[in-house]
Amino acid sequence: MYAVIVGGGVVGYNVLRALTGLGYETVLIEKEKLRFANLEAEYEHMVLHGDGTELAILEAAGVARADLVIAVTGLDNDNIVVAQLSKEHFKTAKCIARVNDPRNQEHFDALGIRFTVSASQSILSLIEHEVPDHRVVNMLNLRHENLEIIELNVGPSAPIVGQPVAKIKMPANARLISVTRDNQSSIAVGDTVVQPGDRVMAILEPSKEDELVRLLLGD
Repeated sequence: MYAVIVGGGVVGYNVLRALTGLGYETVLIEKEKLRFANLEAEYEHMVLHGDGTELAILEAAGVARADLVIAVTGLDNDNIVVAQLSKEHFKTAKCIARVNDPRNQEHFDALGIRFTVSASQSILSLIEHEVPDHRVVNMLNLRHENLEIIELNVGPSAPIVGQPVAKIKMPANARLISVTRDNQSSIAVGDTVVQPGDRVMAILEPSKEDELVRLLLGD
């Protein structure tokens, strides 16, 4: 497997180290001179100096034969350009792009950049998971599969309180997958009865989220 990484910051450096450890043939592109020099001192020929948003630099890095391109610069615009060039010009099989500002996620989606990673969104989801005031927490977006996993905090007046999972009305293409009670999680099976204070996790199509929340938690 051949991978090209664009961006030699902390994320890019750690990805380079991890992929090298896994036996990948890897090249990292970094445009900042001092950072490039530090990386080259450690990884030598595996690091290329230049702007990864330029066609000539991507060509020099061998993107045309890459199995995977990873755009992890600190600028969303650069990551979008790298992903678009890789996908449309070089016909790269798979490109993963870092989303620094979650507000820009819609731009990645609109351009058909299917594989994205947002550290900020992951941290926010974790915070929401630990704060019981949130009714609904988005745990994971599987955009390329058109699925998401959400967690719902069950209040005392929720319609599903006292009901076994088998009898809970669910939208099409939505399933309960687990119930957490007193910090103990279990798979949601048919005879599991939902109680106030439970946290239930569901997998569903994103378009079904509002309907699912209304059915399970009420208005």
